[in-house]
Amino acid sequence: MLRLSGLNLPLNHAPEAIPAAICDRLGIARAELRGWTLFKRGNDARRRNAIQLVYTFDLDLTDEAAVLARFPDDKDVRPTPDMTYRPPVAAPAGWSGKRPVVIGAGPCGIFAGLILAQMGFRPIILDRGKVVRQRTKDTWGLWRRSELNPDSNVQFGEGGAGTFSDGKLYCRVKDPRFLGRKVLEEFVKAGAPDDILWEAHPHIGTFRLVTMVESMRGAIEELGGEYRWQTRVDDIELDANRNLRGLHLHDGSFLETDMVVLAVGHSARPTFEMLHRRGVHVEAKPFAIGVRIEHPQAWIDTARFGNCAKHPDLGPAAYSVVHHASNGRSVYSFCMCPGGRVVAATSEEGRVVTNGMSQYSRAEFNANSGLVVAIDPARDYPNGPLAGIALQRQFEDLAFIAGGSNYNAPVQRVGDLLAGRASTAIGEVVPSYKPGVTPTDLSACLPPFVIEAFREALPIFGRRIANYDHPDAIMTGVETRTSSPVRITRGGDFQSLNTPGLFPAGEGAGYAGGILSAAIDGIKVAEAVAARLVAQP
Repeated sequence: MLRLSGLNLPLNHAPEAIPAAICDRLGIARAELRGWTLFKRGNDARRRNAIQLVYTFDLDLTDEAAVLARFPDDKDVRPTPDMTYRPPVAAPAGWSGKRPVVIGAGPCGIFAGLILAQMGFRPIILDRGKVVRQRTKDTWGLWRRSELNPDSNVQFGEGGAGTFSDGKLYCRVKDPRFLGRKVLEEFVKAGAPDDILWEAHPHIGTFRLVTMVESMRGAIEELGGEYRWQTRVDDIELDANRNLRGLHLHDGSFLETDMVVLAVGHSARPTFEMLHRRGVHVEAKPFAIGVRIEHPQAWIDTARFGNCAKHPDLGPAAYSVVHHASNGRSVYSFCMCPGGRVVAATSEEGRVVTNGMSQYSRAEFNANSGLVVAIDPARDYPNGPLAGIALQRQFEDLAFIAGGSNYNAPVQRVGDLLAGRASTAIGEVVPSYKPGVTPTDLSACLPPFVIEAFREALPIFGRRIANYDHPDAIMTGVETRTSSPVRITRGGDFQSLNTPGLFPAGEGAGYAGGILSAAIDGIKVAEAVAARLVAQP
C-alpha cells in the first residue's frame, strides 16, 4: 500500500473526483488505481468562502514501486506505515506475581489498565469516585441542585475529567509508534464512531464517552483486571530504601504492591500533598488561569466558514487564538467546545471552577472556550512545589464568593470588562453555566494582570474573528484546572526519580494534556511496568 497525503478537493466535490484527483496527482492511468481507503480528512479554511477538504488516502496500486520511484523526495507520497500495536512483553504462562495497581480511572488509568490486562498482568484499578453512570447522577446534583459530592463529580470517577468535556481526540505529542492509533482503535471497539479514525480533529462527546468507558471496563475485567470503586488512597508505604511496598486505603486496609501507576488526574490535590509529605520528588509546573468565553455558535461558524457555514462536511466551527500581551503575558484559547456548554467543575466545597463540554452532535446554541493567561512558578507562585495548588484555591474561593456563595458562577459581559465596570445584567448572549450565574466584575476573582491582558487581547481577537469582542459575549469565571500545577518527576524508566515502584503518569503527573495524550502516556507507562514485572525474579 502507498500513502498519499495533502490531496485537496473543493468542499462540494463529486465522489468520482477522488480517483481522478489521485490519478492526476500521481500521473497514473485510472486502471493502475485498484482501490483507496480514507486515512485522514481535514479542511483548509484560510479562504473561508472557498474552503477545501484535505485528504490522506492509502492506495492499492498495480505498480507501487514505480510510483515511489517517480517521487523519491516527496513526503506526501510514501509507503503506508505499519500502525499495528504490538505489546513489547507479555506475562509468562501461569504468571502469579504481585499484581500491579493503577490509581485513577481516567483516560491514562484506563489505558494503563487495559494494556496491562492485555499483556496478562491482571491489574487492580482504584478510583475514589464511582462508576460512570452513578458519577453522572452526582455531577447533575451540582448542576441542578447546587449539591457537590467531593468524591464523585466532573473531576473524580470513572472516565476522569475528560468524560465531561468535548471528548477531543487529537494532540501534538510525537507518536512514532502510532500509539494514538491504538487508542482510537480501542475507542472504536468500545463504541466510538468510526469517523474518529479519519477525521483530522476527532471528538466523541460526553454521552458516547459514558458508554465507551463502561465497555472498556468490561474488557479489562474479562482479561482478569479488577476495579475497586470509592477507594481512596490516603498514604503510601516505603521501605528503608524508598522502595514502594504498598498503599494505605481510606477504610484502614492495606494493599500490598510494589508497582503502582499513579494516574490521579490534575485535581488530586490531597494525593499531591501526601506524596510531598512522603518525600516523593514533586515540582511546581506552569499552567494557566482565566475564564470560559461564550458566543453564539452561529457567530463563530460565519466568522470561520463564511457562506460555507453549516456545510455537513464541516460541522460547527472551532477556533484557536493567541496573543502575547504587552505586560509580558500570553493570552490564548484553551479546550474550545463548539456547540457546547460551560459546566461547573469544582471538586472541593466552597469553590467555583468552570470547564467546557459538548456532545457528539455539538448541537447546542453557544460555542465556548477557555480564555486563559499562562502563569509560571518563578514569577507567580515561587513558594514551593505545592504553591500552584494554593493559588488555584485562592481564585476558586474568590469566584465562589463573587458568584453568591451558592455555586453560581460570576460572569461579566465583554463590553463591561473592556470598559472597566461590573456587569449588572446579561445581554444577547445567554450563559449556559448551571446551576446559575451572577453578573459582577471578574476582577474580584482574577489577578490584575489577567484582566489587563484580556483587555488588550479581546479587541485583537475581534479583528481576527468577527464578533469575538462583541459587547454581549459572556465570560464565566474561573478556569483554573487547565492542567496540573505540579509535576511528579520521573526518569527514563518512567519511575519516580526517588521512589522506585511508583510510576507517575498522565495529566495529573504533568506528562499529558488531554484525553489522547493521557491515554498514550498510560500505554507507555504500562509497558514500563510490564517490563519490570517480567524482569523480576
